[in-house]
Parts: sequence; C-alpha cells; structure tokens
Amino acid sequence: MLTSQRFCSSWLARINVAKLVTSLGHATMASTEQLALLKQGVDVWNQQRLVLWNKFNKQQLWEEPNWLASEEGKLLFPDLRGVNLSETSLENVDLREINLFKASFRNSNLFQSRLAGATLDESDFSGASLEQADLSFADLCGANLSGVNLVAADLTGADLTGADLTGADLDSATFNITKLSGTKFNSANLSGTIFAGVDLSSSQGLEDCRHSSYSHVDHQTLLNNSQLPLSFLRGVGLPDTLIDYMPSLLNKPIQFYSCFISYSHKDEEFAKRLHADLQDKGVRCWYAPEDLPIGAKIRAGIDQAIRRHDKLLLILSEQSVNSPWVESEVESALEKEQESGCLVLFPVRIDDAVMDSSDGWAGLIKRSRNIGNFCNWKNYDVYQSVFDRLVKDLKRSLSETS
Repeated sequence: MLTSQRFCSSWLARINVAKLVTSLGHATMASTEQLALLKQGVDVWNQQRLVLWNKFNKQQLWEEPNWLASEEGKLLFPDLRGVNLSETSLENVDLREINLFKASFRNSNLFQSRLAGATLDESDFSGASLEQADLSFADLCGANLSGVNLVAADLTGADLTGADLTGADLDSATFNITKLSGTKFNSANLSGTIFAGVDLSSSQGLEDCRHSSYSHVDHQTLLNNSQLPLSFLRGVGLPDTLIDYMPSLLNKPIQFYSCFISYSHKDEEFAKRLHADLQDKGVRCWYAPEDLPIGAKIRAGIDQAIRRHDKLLLILSEQSVNSPWVESEVESALEKEQESGCLVLFPVRIDDAVMDSSDGWAGLIKRSRNIGNFCNWKNYDVYQSVFDRLVKDLKRSLSETS
C-alpha cells in the first residue's frame, strides 16, 4: 500500500490520471462493472483496487503506453462521472485518481476516504463526512461542500476554485498550496486549521468564519494577502501588535485607525453592529461598556479613552442624550480638537432626540457637525449607505491628520 501511495504522489506531479482516462474514452461496461463492485462494499472494492494498483505500479508506462487503455486499466480508472453515491457508507474507500465529475455524495460517510487526485468538479458533498479524508491534489472546482465535516482533512494541492465551504467544519484541516480563488468560507468553523502558501485574496466570507480556537497561517499566506479582514486575522489568533505592524512588515504604510465608540447600554445592539462593521473596514474600535473599568470616574475615564484614540464616535439616542456623561464626552472631544487642530468628534444618531434637544452641547454639534442619520438602521440598504459615508469621512479625516 505504501508503494502505491508513493507512486500516486509522484505520478500526480506529472499527469492527472483521471483526466487522461477520460480522454481515452473508457468503455461504459467497465464503469458499470466497477460501480456494481463498489456497491458490494468498500472492502471488496478496495481489495480489487489494491491488486490493480500493484499491477499498475509494475508497468513501465513509457514502454507500455497502452496499459491504461487495457481492460485492467479501465477497471482501475473507471469513468464514474455523475454517479449517485448519496447516503452511502464509504468509510476508508479508495477512489484515488477516479473521474467523479458531478458525482453526488450527499450525506455519505467518507471517513478516512482516499480521494487524492480524483476529479470531483461540481460534485455534491453537502452534509457528508470527509473527516480525515485525503483530498490532496483533487480537483474540486465548483464542488458543493456546504455543511461538510472536513475535520483533519488533507486538501494539500487541491483546486477548490469556486467551491462552496459554507458552514463546513474545517477543524484541523490542511490547506497547503491549495487553490482557493472564489471559494466560499461563510460561517465555516476554523480551529487548528492550517493555511500555508495560499492566496485568500479572492476567497469569500472570511469575515464571517467562526473561530472556536486559533488556527495556523504561515508567512507566505500573509505576504500573499495584505487585505485580509481584521476579524479573520484576530480569529486565527494573530496578536493585535502584529496586525498593527503588518503593513510596515509588508512595506506598506501603517494606518492607525482607532475609534472610541460611546453609547448608552440600551443601544448596544446597534453599537455592536457598528463596531463589527468598522473593524472589518480596518477601523480599530474600542467601546465603553465592555472596556471602561468598572468604578472608573466618568470624566477621567472618558478623557483617557478619547486621548488614547484618534476619533470619538458618539451614538446619540433618546437614552444617551439624556445621560449625564454625554456632555462630558462632547467637551473632552472638542478640547482635543482645539489642542490637535484635527477633527475628533463624529456624532451619529439613531432617533431624533438630539435634533429636538435644547441643550447647549446639542446645539453646538448640530451647528458644527454633519450628524450621521442611522434612524432607519435596521433597513440594510439605508444602513449600508450611511455607514459607507461614515467610513469615508473617518478615513478622509485620518489621512488629513497624517
């Protein structure tokens, strides 16, 4: 078996057997015969493949170029395109180098299966278990791997261009020199996942991944991807200091976007959404309810928070406008503006309370600031439009400061 595996690996470096077999036009009879054999059980199937692999390994293909077109060659590499193997127990099955284009493995058990070098473009694995499977150098372009258990799976050298990994469990999975162009990672679980030498620049949903523990991202991956979402970098376990200085390590200017978000506890739902979205846009955020030390004096704590950060983003609502601390925050922000000569205070509102207020500080910011209107923030399109304007204004202000 080890000999077969070694040969398969070296052979992969030179040619994709599955695609060659397809070009030879293997007879339907051989494929039908092999499919019937597979349905007899994995043990029967694997035993025949072992015998055929041993014969294959003994061939000097440069001297016997027609062996792949022989009956034994057809049996070893059957054309199983479009085969339906849904809800089937295929634990430890040997499907190396076989053409399984558009095959269905929905809800099947493929634990420790061997699929190295297989052609699996557009195949459907939704709901299947591929735990500890060997998918190295497999062709999985456009494959449906949504909700799949890929725990400890080896995807070294595989092509997942356009594949869907939405909701997949990628705990301890290996992506080593794997092609991930357009691959969807939405809600995928990452924990101990290895990303080595991969390009994630066009992968989708990285900001939406779930991180149950840290993962491993090598330096080559970081060099290849200078604009990875902040939530992804933090989720895989990179320390904030490294994230902050990564641009300089990549010979790009450091941009210290830091913003202190102040809000009433009753507005926490909106504040958390705004916080998460700003983080994903590269604006480093810090907000009071979670981070201001319990028992800290209000004015002293506010002064310290504002001076540690570039901007104060003040969420104005009926609750915050009537709070004793809001006037102190406005005063502190305006003092910092006078000292630095830079814009610090960025007010946004989620209702009309500040517009109706007769307080002096409210009148001042109404006269001197464009208050971002998030009153209809639960409408996605409206929220996104106002949010994009806010980010643009924040970044413009920061660039003018530097």
